[in-house]
Amino acid sequence: MKQSKVAVVTGGSMGIGRATALALAQEGWAVAVLARGEKALSSTEAELKAAGVAALAIEADVADADALEAAAARVETELGPIGAWVNNAMATVISPAMEVTPDEYRRVTEVTYLGQVFGTQAALRRMGPRNRGVIIQVSSTLAIRAAPLQAAYCGAKAALHGFTDSLRSELIHTGSAVKLVTVYLPAVNTPQFLRTRNHTGKAQIAPDPVFDPRLCARAILSAINRPVRDVWVGRSTMQMAVGQALAPAVGDRIAASMWEGQLDQNRAPAEPEGNLFQPINNDPGIDGPFGDRVKAVRHEAVTSRLRDSLAIGVAALGLLGALTLMAAPVLAGKALGLARDRR
Repeated sequence: MKQSKVAVVTGGSMGIGRATALALAQEGWAVAVLARGEKALSSTEAELKAAGVAALAIEADVADADALEAAAARVETELGPIGAWVNNAMATVISPAMEVTPDEYRRVTEVTYLGQVFGTQAALRRMGPRNRGVIIQVSSTLAIRAAPLQAAYCGAKAALHGFTDSLRSELIHTGSAVKLVTVYLPAVNTPQFLRTRNHTGKAQIAPDPVFDPRLCARAILSAINRPVRDVWVGRSTMQMAVGQALAPAVGDRIAASMWEGQLDQNRAPAEPEGNLFQPINNDPGIDGPFGDRVKAVRHEAVTSRLRDSLAIGVAALGLLGALTLMAAPVLAGKALGLARDRR
């Protein structure tokens, strides 16, 4: 049976994607999850159906544009018109930039960047003619301030930023009512830390502060319900955005110190090959290995709407101050004239 609200979540079988799919289901959305790995997909589909909504699990590689197009067509046939599309799937390599192979750079780019491009196109082909819908680009604080050992991922997320801004301007030009939102995420406790390809010989760890995937899911759900241009989740994302805007050279030096902070000096990676080229066919769920360090916050996000309001307020205060300085000599002259007249 088709439902009125239909969402697609790529990378929806674990971590943030799975948390987002379940949050959507709890609000009554029919949900399709796209991912690799049959076991996690089946488990996610069962959870969604247990929440009382129509659900569809589709095994697809987001780097394959034809596969995404076929998945979108199937979703609309079996569930109904897609109202929200969440581009969440990603892949990465933890390694010094010069030790990442050409094939690894290519694959990270295909999944983390082109996967979102292809997903956006598949969604827009359906949303555009209907002139409604919301597309969520799940990005990262590393798109704002890059870190060492993550050149492939940072480059892909930075490319996504350029693509999204360009497309957004095109939607404005054509008068489209389809909304495009970018959600920037901090370090999050997801199973991806256990399945990232890793050349360092040391297990990857999430740098503090670490946040719950469900916090990110709530931010994504809020952006679907009340679309804004950008959303920054977590205090570290906001701090890095401000720091990069004001003092990028200082940010370079701070980022350089993050090399050791991303690695466990006492533990080797459990799956050094990771899931870059082939899925690891298990069911990792939502949470990663850093539960004891997760910040216990339910809401911690800033939207571009609030940012713009603050910017306008600061600009207004600056203008008021400038006008006051400009007016001071005139006012002083008038006061002096009045004093002379009284004499």
